[in-house]
Amino acid sequence: MPLLTLTAPRRRFSDLTEQEVLALAIWSEEDDAHIYRNWADFLRADYPATAAIFEGMAQEEDGHRQRLIAAHRDRFGDTIPLVRREQISGYYARRPAWMMQNLSLAAIREEAALMERDAGAFYTRAAQSSTDAATRKLLGDLASAELGHQKRADDLADEHLTDEARADEDAVSRRDFVLTWVQPGLAGLMDGSVSTLAPIFATAFATQDTHTTFLVGLAASLGAGISMGFTEAASDDGVVSGRGSPIKRGIASGVMTALGGLGHALPYLIPHFWTATIIAFVVVFVELWAIAWIQNRWMQTPFWRAALQVVVGGGLVFATGVLIGSG
Repeated sequence: MPLLTLTAPRRRFSDLTEQEVLALAIWSEEDDAHIYRNWADFLRADYPATAAIFEGMAQEEDGHRQRLIAAHRDRFGDTIPLVRREQISGYYARRPAWMMQNLSLAAIREEAALMERDAGAFYTRAAQSSTDAATRKLLGDLASAELGHQKRADDLADEHLTDEARADEDAVSRRDFVLTWVQPGLAGLMDGSVSTLAPIFATAFATQDTHTTFLVGLAASLGAGISMGFTEAASDDGVVSGRGSPIKRGIASGVMTALGGLGHALPYLIPHFWTATIIAFVVVFVELWAIAWIQNRWMQTPFWRAALQVVVGGGLVFATGVLIGSG
């Protein structure tokens, strides 16, 4: 006999009693303080100034929770009902802590601002539904405090995030982006663009059949993308090297490898051989110079050296494919 899992229906905010509204606010403030402290712990090693800002915001939420508990004790006693966000229909939600660890520093800051706006809107609505003057005033004050937290965050930023600290954190953020996305993506683009030149153009000049050439290019590009993606993800978990999530790096490497090969395979969807081949030549030229630009832009490789490396290497592989296909 199959087991039936019964899920309690979510309640509407309008159906909550004033005690339950206060309880919901108390538990929400406790959750938000935990979230800010989780962020502070997560960011402290690489972004100490931003971690200090979130620690300060957690202390602000603690203060709000204490005021709410005092109001609840005065009106309803010491026993606080357990009313959580997920039990209320239409109530704002928070992302899980593990999901936030995959976001960039800028995205975490934006999420914090969104949290304060959501909390401010909740307190405004809660104040409107309260019939007790003292509770209504408290909720209104908290709404103003939450909506004004951006200024408080700015004050904390002025206190902790000096120009030097911001520059240091921006440098760390850029390094993480380069190591997690740019470096594996560039390696994939180079591999996909260069390594597939020989099989694609060897097939093209050996058969002069655009359909066959396209199928070979498609297989070579997707196969190389899958191989590079798995290799990048499995070769380094990022813990010791500090290169970030292996899944992100694997995606960057695999996708860019496949795109690098598909760029000069797709022109062979055109049935006319020389038209397709000339377009493929142009695509290869653009790909190789794009790789040189990325190396110069993100890896600080002098442009002339990057161009020489890519053009010479790509030219040798291209010539190999043409010579084998024409032999």
